[in-house]
Amino acid sequence: MTKPYSATVEQVAQEIDTDLVKGLTSNEASLRYAKNGPNSLGEEKKVPLWKRFLSQFADAMVFILLAAAGLSAYMAAKSGGGFEEWIDVIVILAIVILNACLGVYQEGKADQALAALKKMSSPKTKVIRDGKIVMVDSENIVVGDVIAIDAGDSISADMRLIESSSLKAEEASLTGESVAVEKNADIVLPEDCSLGDRKNMLYMGTAVTYGRARGVVVATARDTELGKIANKLTNIEDEQTPLQKSLNKLGKILAVVCIIVCVIVLLVDIFVQKQPWEDALMTAVSLAVAAIPEGLAAVVTIVLSIGMTKMAESNAIVKRLLAVETLGCVDVICSDKTGTLTQNQMTVKVLYDGDKKYKVEGGGYAPVGNIVDEGNKPVKIEGVLNTLILSSVLCNDASIVKEGDKDYSCIGDPTEGALTTLGMKAKMLREETMHSYPRETELPFDSDRKMMTTYHSGIEEGKWISFTKGAPDIVLSRCSSILTSTGVQPMTAEKLAEIREVNHNYAIQAIRVLAFATKEHGDGSKATFADEENMTFLGLIGMIDPARTEAKDAIAVCKEAGIRAVMITGDFKDSAVAISDNLEMRDEKHMGAYSGEELDKMSDEELQKVVETTSVYARVSPEHKVRIVGALKHNDHIASMTGDGVNDAMALKSADIGVAMGITGTDVSKNSADMILMDDNFATIVKAVEQGRIIYSNIRKFVGFLLSCNVGEILVIFLLSLVPKSVVPGIAAPLTAIQLLWLNLITDSFPALALGREKGEPGIMKVPPRSKHEPIINKSMTGHIAMQSIGLFISVAAAFLIALMSMNNGNTFFYSGVLADAAAKGVHPIDIARTVAFATLICAELFRAFAARSEKVSVFKLGLFSNKMMNIAVALSLVMLVAVIYIPGVNTIFNNVALNPMAWLVILPLALLPFAVSEISKLIKGGAKKN
Repeated sequence: MTKPYSATVEQVAQEIDTDLVKGLTSNEASLRYAKNGPNSLGEEKKVPLWKRFLSQFADAMVFILLAAAGLSAYMAAKSGGGFEEWIDVIVILAIVILNACLGVYQEGKADQALAALKKMSSPKTKVIRDGKIVMVDSENIVVGDVIAIDAGDSISADMRLIESSSLKAEEASLTGESVAVEKNADIVLPEDCSLGDRKNMLYMGTAVTYGRARGVVVATARDTELGKIANKLTNIEDEQTPLQKSLNKLGKILAVVCIIVCVIVLLVDIFVQKQPWEDALMTAVSLAVAAIPEGLAAVVTIVLSIGMTKMAESNAIVKRLLAVETLGCVDVICSDKTGTLTQNQMTVKVLYDGDKKYKVEGGGYAPVGNIVDEGNKPVKIEGVLNTLILSSVLCNDASIVKEGDKDYSCIGDPTEGALTTLGMKAKMLREETMHSYPRETELPFDSDRKMMTTYHSGIEEGKWISFTKGAPDIVLSRCSSILTSTGVQPMTAEKLAEIREVNHNYAIQAIRVLAFATKEHGDGSKATFADEENMTFLGLIGMIDPARTEAKDAIAVCKEAGIRAVMITGDFKDSAVAISDNLEMRDEKHMGAYSGEELDKMSDEELQKVVETTSVYARVSPEHKVRIVGALKHNDHIASMTGDGVNDAMALKSADIGVAMGITGTDVSKNSADMILMDDNFATIVKAVEQGRIIYSNIRKFVGFLLSCNVGEILVIFLLSLVPKSVVPGIAAPLTAIQLLWLNLITDSFPALALGREKGEPGIMKVPPRSKHEPIINKSMTGHIAMQSIGLFISVAAAFLIALMSMNNGNTFFYSGVLADAAAKGVHPIDIARTVAFATLICAELFRAFAARSEKVSVFKLGLFSNKMMNIAVALSLVMLVAVIYIPGVNTIFNNVALNPMAWLVILPLALLPFAVSEISKLIKGGAKKN
């Protein structure tokens, strides 16, 4: 099919086989509906919950835990033991299921973008069928239907205009252009015309703000421009975040190491130590459990959830859990201009009455601010200035309203809304002014004349007066005189040149300028286009969509943090560049500004080079936005996209982090985004980025803390399994699977959560964002983990061997009961030694948690007990440790024996060793840096 905007309406009607006057017959409409289906965007088939649950088991660490559970189950079944024999199996499976449930929870709610897009369609539409106007559900519209359109109508399908009268459409949510677009049915456009410039088309999801028209439907459902966005949203796959990639890589490394070490230990135990293969298998199971940080997934989820809560308190609602972490490494923020960097409320900023220039304070539709002279002193509204403002209020169809506690809003054309607000600032309320000077007739605006004229009575009996507004060059060409403080004077060539110079100076500042003129008429005159000749010039009124006051500061903070802000908008290039320069977005390295047409001529490779030096993109389509985000991601940037309209949805979803506006944002943008700014404040993004950096730093801390424990456990089990029984009689695995599970899940998790609540270190927003390729475990942390693991091994191995050899020698120092009765009670030297090792390892972990609060700063400098959550976590873990050692029944479940209180004189000093190693290493590193 020929592109409808590049063909005459007759050609379009012939192609789609319809009658432009009578429309389709009801029978033909029914046939087309049966063939093509409803005018609905439809809904994506959701993945069933059970499939999402099962997908959580596709992980190397989970496979190892399931294998360990299987071996434990085999051993329990073979031994024919009771409930105690099955405890390991039950606990391991419970952990695997819990992690799977957490994974499903992390995925969050199913994507709602398609439902939101569907919601935007108009519920009822005026359709001409069988030559009559009927009201039809928007879902029942078909290609070929002829639609009757009036001001205020929502557009429910894409259509080519048949005829139009002073038609304007608000397309900001689709194209990003802040000003209502003039439409003209009579023009034919080139095929490469961009979406925002197709003035003979109306599109689904937009709205008519002025005038009336008839159009023929050329696309419905997913064939519309809005439908194309829905298709793109469906086809965009979610990518893994940097943290996901790091943790997945870490999991695979741990799995490989675990398998290798388990096989070695199994072979050594069977062929070297000559242990029964059942005992060797249990040692291997213990080793597998030791190697897996079972609590890591839960701690990451909880810490990220806490981060979400903190961000919500700062008006940033994070929808996707892992987006919290991704924010910390964003280095490019691609922002829509209208409504994000600007207020999306046209505002009069300058006035010129043919003699003097004035400025207007305030922003948006709120009638707050004075009209001041060039020295910023408020002026009295009189003379020519009064007439100029009066003309802007009367030659106007927009109203400004305020409902309850809501902000002021505009009903009608945004440009005319700005003029109405100007009148309110000058104490000329629209309703009162219109009552004093009733409108008698008018010449509506049209794109050919580029003017609008209204006729009013009430100024002088027996006379009407007309006010005209329009494009400055057109209005000036129709003016033969000018109103001055001394009355009406002839328009001279010098004055005309002066006015045009003022207009030019406003235009280069991206100020949209309207010219105003007046003319007197007899009472009851008939309005004719000839009345728009020989008018008297009144002045110029200039307006802009003002930048948000806080956006400039936020962009400055972003620059300091190594984050580049990029403007992507559907507005014109000159306007976009002016706003970006006002916000100081561009610098020497990033001065580029390109239009959508220029982007169309670039290959992907060329665009990948351009994005490195460009700060402004104008007149872009949704496809352009996705290309820009894609080019940035290809260049290894972590790209964020902010926006509020339908046009932002694809880029929001394809970006590493999509940020939607909560107040002005459409449902589409909100449901496609990862984060929603509830105050629509660009500065909130900066707070969210800072919180993301803090959270990632804390995740590194507790990942290092947990992994050093796991590596320490592996060293203890692996190296002690190599000790011959001839050297240490009765030696076996120093820790059982259930003890290791308790340590990894319970003891370590509470301090890890406390580490996740650490405050951010100073200067966190004065350094560049980390690279997405930076592993969560870098060289520095690898060395730290190695030292900590060796310290843990020495502490636990020493405690275990001392206790075992002491018991072998008949010493009762570690056992609280009578040694002679121990065997009868089922207590053996290895059980006591394991309990001592268990207690030493837990205490070492709890002491070490204080040192883990910073990789560089001594805990004594931070304040040993300054983290209240850590104090509570350690105290709680110590109480539980005492419980699982000394409470009868409970201690047997965990293979523990009640220890002699004197045993703690050995346990506690040894447990302090890893803490000391950590603090000493910080001192050595600090001293090396100073030198």
